[in-house]
Amino acid sequence: MKKWVDNNKMYLIGAPIGAILGWLYWKQVGCASGSCAITSNPLNSTLYGSLLGALFLGMFKRENKKQTDGTSD
Repeated sequence: MKKWVDNNKMYLIGAPIGAILGWLYWKQVGCASGSCAITSNPLNSTLYGSLLGALFLGMFKRENKKQTDGTSD
């Protein structure tokens, strides 16, 4: 479990940050007419922000590159 958390740390950090930013966007900007698919509902904007936050910070995830000596087992 610890290895999985270490491998996905950036996604796990980005999701709650994005959720907070998505909710704040709904609260501050929102949609007055109610016809906006994402910003008319706080749940939609929070989930969308969470997804975008995870994907955005996931771009900065470091890849584990194993050193190989070129020989096969």
